[in-house]
Amino acid sequence: MHHDAPSSADKRYCISLTSYQRFETREVSIGALKLGGENPLRIQSMTTTDTMNTEGTVSQSIRMIDAGCELVRITAPSKKDAENLKPIKEALAKLGYATPLVADIHFTPNAAEIAARIVEKVRVNPGNYADKKKFEHIEYNDETYQAELDRIRARFIPLVEICKEHGTAMRIGTNHGSLSDRILSRYGDTPLGMVESAMEFVLICRDMDFHEIVLSMKASNTQVMVQAYRLLVNRMMQEGMNYPLHLGVTEAGEGEDGRIKSAVGIGTLLEDGLGDTIRVSLTEEPEYEIPVAQALANRYTGRSGHAPIPALSNYPIDPFSYTRRASAAVVNIGDHEVPRIIHDYSHQDEIKPANLHAVGYNYSVPLDKWNLSDQACDYIFIGDKTLNFEIPGTLGVIQNASAWKNEDRHYPLFESISYVVAEQKSEALNFVKTDLAGLDIPLMAALKADPTAVLVLTTNNAHGVAEQRSAFFRLIEEDCQTPVIIQRTYTALDENTLQLHASTDLGALLIDGLGDGIWIDAVSSGSKQMINSLSFGILQATRTRISKTEYISCPSCGRTLFDLQETTAKIRSRTSHLKGVKIGIMGCIVNGPGEMADADYGYVGTGVGKITLYKEKEVVKRNVPEAEAVDELIALINTHGDWIEPEG
Repeated sequence: MHHDAPSSADKRYCISLTSYQRFETREVSIGALKLGGENPLRIQSMTTTDTMNTEGTVSQSIRMIDAGCELVRITAPSKKDAENLKPIKEALAKLGYATPLVADIHFTPNAAEIAARIVEKVRVNPGNYADKKKFEHIEYNDETYQAELDRIRARFIPLVEICKEHGTAMRIGTNHGSLSDRILSRYGDTPLGMVESAMEFVLICRDMDFHEIVLSMKASNTQVMVQAYRLLVNRMMQEGMNYPLHLGVTEAGEGEDGRIKSAVGIGTLLEDGLGDTIRVSLTEEPEYEIPVAQALANRYTGRSGHAPIPALSNYPIDPFSYTRRASAAVVNIGDHEVPRIIHDYSHQDEIKPANLHAVGYNYSVPLDKWNLSDQACDYIFIGDKTLNFEIPGTLGVIQNASAWKNEDRHYPLFESISYVVAEQKSEALNFVKTDLAGLDIPLMAALKADPTAVLVLTTNNAHGVAEQRSAFFRLIEEDCQTPVIIQRTYTALDENTLQLHASTDLGALLIDGLGDGIWIDAVSSGSKQMINSLSFGILQATRTRISKTEYISCPSCGRTLFDLQETTAKIRSRTSHLKGVKIGIMGCIVNGPGEMADADYGYVGTGVGKITLYKEKEVVKRNVPEAEAVDELIALINTHGDWIEPEG
């Protein structure tokens, strides 16, 4: 379903693309907690214990609250789970904790109706609240579709009435993976389908004059997630609505990958002033999610005083669908080449072959040859230095123009205007460094006339994403197809903060198809190896360059039927060498086969100690005993020709 690109007026999804302002939403009360409006970004997480285990759920909730969690979500898949929210709430109150609780409901309206009388907020998933999923394609006309909406309305109204009576808030939370057959048949598996799914429920609430609503559009694919939230805000602007937004990337995974993926999705939206509450979904203990969410939120407390960026008259890209900016190919940069990765070695006293080990190049002295890892960078910048060894065949070297010697695979870097007047240039590739202000008429003319130029785009603006995006827009409007390396400089950050900031700053541009490479210039922040892994991780999370296996794994919760962290680690240890294969690891079927729509293979808990294996959306084997399930998964990957034996 390809639509014509919307006009600038139809593309609005935030207050301003150049001046940081939060999208002002209506204030919603969740117990004593105020969300939206001018309130700070609220941080939340979800328990992983069995809801029937009152003591375990209470002690885990306390650990989360003590870590800074302002809203505690607890799954209530059945009526008895929903009823058990009462003793949990009472036990917390007895210990002096009044943090509001949210019940998470998927398939059982009657559990939601019980929970709405007990806790401060209920979360419903429109994809499976009143719809069963059979992966059937159904042809509707307007009349039969309206009959479906009437059926949903009848199912949903009782919950809205209870929420109104008890002062309970509601999150209407769409999940990309659990869109109903009805929505998929009508709108396809699209961000638009996600928005329509939520709006059906929102419009019922509006008809009933119930407005204590929060909305979310979660997906494990960061591009889909960002596009869906933007479309939702665009739609709210058209409808005169301003409900608060709950931001999150589902099934982000564990460790570094989970943090990068979360920052790419959540950070991209926060940069444009969207979002009122954040949940970071990691396959780890929930209290570890809190500092990550806080670090993402804290960047925006003083953002509004940034240096001004010229206002835009035109918005030349479609924010609701991914298209890479058109650029010419220069050597291996731009056009259809994958985004390239550059590392800075200019701060090092002496560069030896062993120093390149951290960025994916291993030199064997006895064999006098280089071995490359799957994550070997593309270029190193050495400033005014020289190298006294043979470089690997896939590596390029960038030098300051003043120190550049026209050696094999060595290329000069010019500071903006010096390039226009330079006499000595490479015949193959010249890097030109500038920011938005330097992208003036003479420089633009020189770039357009030179098929060897690649721009290194920098920014010193606190609101750097918006400034760099404006520079890309200027290039697009001038029809300048010079490839662009996005450079950001970070000084004295710890590794976790560097990871989150760089993922946001570079990811936000890549998700919009902007950028042909990245250069994280980290001064006394993080090791070379960490920065290399981060660079590849950002490209993987934005789906612009796949260099490793991707795991789509949910944070476990009370519905999980096996130890998710342990199982994810076990599967990862056996499969992490499979390049570009996506494996979904799900504790249960709630976010289900659809949430793994993105995955090539799925490993899903379907009973205690029982696993069902999927190839994409199709069930291949049901109820495999857990002890045999990882071997069976590998056999399945093998059968479909995606298995390679690990080396060594």
